[in-house]
Amino acid sequence: QVHLVESGGGLVQAGGSLRLSCAASGRNFMNYVMGWFRQAPGKEREFVAAISRPSISTYYADSVKGRFTMSRDNAKNTVYLQMNSLQPEDTAVYYCAAAGGAVVRTSSGRYDYWGQGTQVTVSS
Repeated sequence: QVHLVESGGGLVQAGGSLRLSCAASGRNFMNYVMGWFRQAPGKEREFVAAISRPSISTYYADSVKGRFTMSRDNAKNTVYLQMNSLQPEDTAVYYCAAAGGAVVRTSSGRYDYWGQGTQVTVSS
C-alpha cells in the first residue's frame, strides 16, 4: 500500500515555472514506477511523465518534452516534476501515481495508487 500526497501547485503566468512534489508513504517506495498525469476540465486524464525505479529512464508526453523534468529521490520517498515555460494549455489538476513492477507505463489504467491531485493554473 502506498499513500501519495502532491504539493506545489498554484497560479503562475505564462512562461513561468513551478515544481510539483509527491511524497509517498508506505513501504518499498523504490519498488514502484512513478508517474505524473494531468486532467483539464472536460478532458480525459492524460500522461505527462514517468520515471523508472532506479531513475535510469524517464519518459515524457510530447506536449511537455523539453519543458518538464521528472526526478525522484528514493531516500526521501519523493518524486518531483519541474515545469518550465508553462503555458495556459498546461492548466490542469496534476496527479502523482505509483505502479508496481519494473516496466515504465504511460497508461493511467496501469497505475495502482493515486494522489489527490494539485491544481496548476497558468494565466496568459
